Amino acid sequence: MIRICRYLSKTELAQLVLVVAFVVAQVWLDLKLPDYMADITRQVETPGSQMGEIWKAGGKMLLVSFLSLLCAVLTSYFAVRVASSFSRHLRSLEFAKVESFSTAELGRFSTASLITRSTNDVTQVQMFIVMGLMMLIKAPIMAVWAVCKIAGKGFDWTLATGIAVAILLVVVGLLMLYVMPKFKRMQTLTDNINQVARENLTGLRVVRAYNAEDYQEDKFTAANDELTGTQLSTTRAMAVMMPMMNTIMNGLMLAVYWIGAYLISAAGFRDRITLFGNMVVFSSYAVQVIMSFLLMSMVFVLWPRADVSAHRIMEVLDTKPSVTDGKESAGKPGEVGEVAFRDVSFTYPGAAAPILEHVDFSVGRGQTVAFIGSTGSGKSTLINLVPRFADVSAGQVLVDGVDVRDYQVKALRDKIGYVPQRSFMFRGTVESNVAYGDLAEGMPEEEKLERVEQAATVAQADEFVSGMPDTYRAAISQGGSNVSGGQKQRLSIARALWRKPEILIFDDSFSALDFKTDRQVRDAIKREMKGTTTMIVAQRIGTIMDADQIIVLDQGKVVGKGSHRELLKSCEVYQQIAKSQLTEKELAA
Repeated sequence: MIRICRYLSKTELAQLVLVVAFVVAQVWLDLKLPDYMADITRQVETPGSQMGEIWKAGGKMLLVSFLSLLCAVLTSYFAVRVASSFSRHLRSLEFAKVESFSTAELGRFSTASLITRSTNDVTQVQMFIVMGLMMLIKAPIMAVWAVCKIAGKGFDWTLATGIAVAILLVVVGLLMLYVMPKFKRMQTLTDNINQVARENLTGLRVVRAYNAEDYQEDKFTAANDELTGTQLSTTRAMAVMMPMMNTIMNGLMLAVYWIGAYLISAAGFRDRITLFGNMVVFSSYAVQVIMSFLLMSMVFVLWPRADVSAHRIMEVLDTKPSVTDGKESAGKPGEVGEVAFRDVSFTYPGAAAPILEHVDFSVGRGQTVAFIGSTGSGKSTLINLVPRFADVSAGQVLVDGVDVRDYQVKALRDKIGYVPQRSFMFRGTVESNVAYGDLAEGMPEEEKLERVEQAATVAQADEFVSGMPDTYRAAISQGGSNVSGGQKQRLSIARALWRKPEILIFDDSFSALDFKTDRQVRDAIKREMKGTTTMIVAQRIGTIMDADQIIVLDQGKVVGKGSHRELLKSCEVYQQIAKSQLTEKELAA
């Protein structure tokens, strides 16, 4: 919990100082009240005392109480501001950190866990800061100050207070030892229930298609019951704390009055008045001591879970991305859109064997290189090394003559238009999904829309967009649920084309298109995007047979390289794929 405080801003630290100042002022004012109570008690017990003196002491008590209330309000105000500002900052830091993660880092955290860490965990920290600033700072100051005030008022009373405090500390310590592991488990179980819920919502069509609603409900019920059981266990344990605190406080008050009664009965008349006044003052201060520990116990209810949450947040923030910025912002002079793989090997973290081994090829500006092979041969992994979604384990990937690891990540990706295997649409409009990214910021609306229309036309998306209400201003639902798979694919292609990149990467991006649209899109790209280097991963030979160079992969190794005709003669793996997809007439053509 302490480590996370280093992310507090200067403004938040300044507000923390104000909180501490108001807390100290409030404690000082609260501890002045027993003194005025003692004055009133002495005035009442002293023969011939004036009523005006009592009213005067009472007025001071009212003023001190009002000032204490004002300090409490200001403390709450600044505590809430610090907690809210700090939580916003933590969420922003987590979001930015996750955006910098490569495949390796994302593999360490599940999606559900990352969502929980930036929402539920941050909320736990926020709650603790609000309560902690008001109680954790106030409680020890009040306890120490009150103990100093009662020191010398009576050994018996001090001993009774010390015994009560010792019992309190033992009870709180035992409870913390019991609940701390359970609070850690609660956050893991929260991740689990989020994971089950997310899987169910994401795969709802599959669930319905297989009549698996009951199966999914059983999974959710099991996760829900496990979380509920753990929550009940910790809640029951923490429920013991408050009754125990009240019992100890009441027991201390009885002890103070019992000891006071014994001392007063054994003393003379004048000593009785002094002892009675001391007993009233001591009982008030004793209550302040116990109350301070009561406040601390309330903090201890929140602290274990907040501490666990803080550790989980710090795990994300302390994770060092494996893909880091280089210094280069441009390639070598005269080299544009050139990609080269030099003896590249790649192994996923924790994998027993490499997914790619000794891959070597190059592609020049304006050329088209295609990759084909069986499932799991490493095609997608290979092209993902170009925009640095992961870094090579050995060898080099060069873009415009510069190792991709030497580029600034933003500069490298500005050169690339990437169409993933699974198209994804963001909630917004057709225009906002096509003109996506920082390149669209600050661009005049007319120019932006013109480029969107051009990209959509090349991607053969204009035919269905023109039929939508509001055309390019038409709404797109989250995940593109209001458009078909083929329409999403074409909009995803248009998004890559809109950037007018040096290099276009298609990761099996034509699979959702029919053969006619596939051909139309590729012809339009070849015609309109002259000078753009194209890298295509495909399963259909018809998609890639016109490529300048085809790379055939088998179990992570290059087993063939050349044109369609050359590979039909020289590569057995390519021949097998071709025979499974093409007719004898097409093979002979």
